[in-house]
Amino acid sequence: MRVLITGGSGFIGQALTQALLGRGDQVVILSRRPDGIPIRSGQECVASLNQIKGQVHAVVNLAGAPIVDRRWSDARKQLLRDSRIKTTRELVSWIARQEKPPAVLVSGSAIGYYGSHQDEVLDETGDIAPGFPHELCRDWEQEALEAVSQGVRVCLIRTGVVLGKGGGALAKMLPAFRLGLGGPISDGQQWMSWVHMDDEIGAILYLLDNPSLQGPFNLTAPEPVSNEVFTQTLAGVLGRPAFMRVPGFMMQLLLGEASELLVEGQRVVPANLNTAGYQFKYKSLEPALKACLR
Repeated sequence: MRVLITGGSGFIGQALTQALLGRGDQVVILSRRPDGIPIRSGQECVASLNQIKGQVHAVVNLAGAPIVDRRWSDARKQLLRDSRIKTTRELVSWIARQEKPPAVLVSGSAIGYYGSHQDEVLDETGDIAPGFPHELCRDWEQEALEAVSQGVRVCLIRTGVVLGKGGGALAKMLPAFRLGLGGPISDGQQWMSWVHMDDEIGAILYLLDNPSLQGPFNLTAPEPVSNEVFTQTLAGVLGRPAFMRVPGFMMQLLLGEASELLVEGQRVVPANLNTAGYQFKYKSLEPALKACLR
């Protein structure tokens, strides 16, 4: 199978590329800086969709600027929208021009689709809380679903906090936690819906390989935890204390509206993946963290 990956140079994209190549697939990576990506056997890199020659059998759309690394000014919000929605629109337009369209599009989204909630358990039919995160994910998904009219099977992956080696949220947390300076954010009662990188990639491959699957899929582990439990578990795995609580107002001062993603949360469960028969490698947090840190 020849798979096109947008955002292939990112944290998830690199792991997905390695997994696809490892099982004998061919990979085409769309990147703004293709010269900076190491070339491996079975892999090619392009800077434009128009540079792709030959048939593509599947597409995984992971493009999108980081969402919580700075305040959401109007300009930043527009960048977040363009990097997701505009990119997806261009991708779907490219699909429509293909003589033989890819069979499947697995398109990125996030659990921000549901907005902020307290204790409500959210499956793929869960309630929506209005706000920028929901609007961003909703419009992103709607652009991807336009590919259905081209006869393409579309799967929407609403991803939580991805835990893996060498990047992502965990890499940002580790320096403070290793110094014994980690701790909960605000009251620590907000829910964290996480997923180990092995399951992030495993689920994407599962969706690519099973032609009966389509629609939204929460890509989170079956056992979400509170921020308090997450920090205590991470500290325990590292053998460090975790008492340096970060006040919510401090996150508000640093990140403004974007602090919602850290101070509030969602208790998300992967109902559709469970129904589809996907078997999670890491259901519980402690084994997942140990696997990331060993």
